[in-house]
Amino acid sequence: MLQGRLPQLIAVLSATISAVSDGMHYGWTAPVLPLLQLPNSSIKVTETDVVWLENIYMLGGFAGLPITIYSVDKFGRKKSILIACVKSIVSWILIAFATSVEFLYVARFLSGMAGDVAFVSVPMYIGEIADRKIRGVLGSCIYFMMLLGIMILYSVAPFVSLPTSSAVACSFLIIQLLTFPFMPDSPYHLLLKGDTEGAKKSLEKLRANKNVEKELEDISAAVQRQKTERGRPIDLLIVKSNRKALLIMTVLNGSQHFSSISVMLMNVHSIIDDGASVISSNMAAIIFSALMFVALLIAAVLIDKLGRKILLTSSSILTGLSLLTLATYFAVKNSGTDISSYNWIPVAAVMLYAIVFRCGLGSVPIVMTAELFPTSVKAMGMTISDCSYVLFSVASIYMYQHLRVEYGIHVPFFIFSGSCFFAAAFALFYIPETKGKTLEEIQQILKGNPVPKRSSLKDDANVKMNEEDTVV
Repeated sequence: MLQGRLPQLIAVLSATISAVSDGMHYGWTAPVLPLLQLPNSSIKVTETDVVWLENIYMLGGFAGLPITIYSVDKFGRKKSILIACVKSIVSWILIAFATSVEFLYVARFLSGMAGDVAFVSVPMYIGEIADRKIRGVLGSCIYFMMLLGIMILYSVAPFVSLPTSSAVACSFLIIQLLTFPFMPDSPYHLLLKGDTEGAKKSLEKLRANKNVEKELEDISAAVQRQKTERGRPIDLLIVKSNRKALLIMTVLNGSQHFSSISVMLMNVHSIIDDGASVISSNMAAIIFSALMFVALLIAAVLIDKLGRKILLTSSSILTGLSLLTLATYFAVKNSGTDISSYNWIPVAAVMLYAIVFRCGLGSVPIVMTAELFPTSVKAMGMTISDCSYVLFSVASIYMYQHLRVEYGIHVPFFIFSGSCFFAAAFALFYIPETKGKTLEEIQQILKGNPVPKRSSLKDDANVKMNEEDTVV
């Protein structure tokens, strides 16, 4: 069984290694901007530059949306990932040799475009090559790599030069350029392009098995059915199953950011300092990212055993409670009450948040993104989902900064807490369970159609031989 899945794991690791660089780009402003604002910095930045350097990364993501839609359908998932990798390398080179802030603007914008393509094409690639029984854990790999990038950045960037930290990021991208071209392409994409023989060879490599005819037939039938469905942008709204998939992903993306994840990653130092905590903010940031990484490992083990719904629901409730605790502490502190003997509460709440958020709400959505949309609108659906991710990120950060200044830091955290409890109810009562389901079965569930039990197929000897390695 492991032998049949090892090629998938290798392909996914190669596909997601660029997410280390994306994680470093995402968190780049937190440790680097304070260094650029020092009097002896070779690159002079103003307060206006600080705001733009944070936001231009998101603007690059918006600009990359039409390119993403075109690229994943025209060139395929695999080539799109490689194109994004090259863009990221160029952006790090610009940062390493920047002589003025304008170079940083261009680099951040380009890195946003690259990240947009990678966070659409990589989940698509994983969803289409993975065995249905390990699709969840493999889909989580992109978050593993991203969190690894954030940890590396927090641990390296404050203590080395820009060229050195850029070289560290580039090293991961070069590994991808050297390995990923040799990985199998998505059999779904190959069948969409009419390359049946190529799809068969891809499956044989991914399954380490020559007997893939049954699985190839299933994938081909699913692709042919989905190709008959219209693939216009409006179909995301007028087709019931597409509309439901889009609503689920929009709510999940909104819930992620309005559970304060972007605020936490970009402001964890100031949050800890505001709480008059017993630990330094620098140490807290490193522990925070490390706990998230460990929690994601736990989620990856559980996601294909317990399922998506239970992780989403329990994680959302516990995340809401951790934020409610943090908000209550700040409310009491801001009222003038002496709570110096309880200054351990903020760091405890933040660390609890890191664990419970990544165990579900911060890990499951990226997996479901690749599962819910049919082939006919997958590129558009996942791109729009990525767009909503960026929009909610910007909105949550703006709301936090505005409410913190106007009414106190406790107010946005009360709102973030309420958003988590809403996400728990939404996951419990509206989101279907996709654990162990094929991509075609998920579409039938979204359409409201009954899904035949797979046990009726066990009389087929070929299916029985490949039961452990069936993907569709």
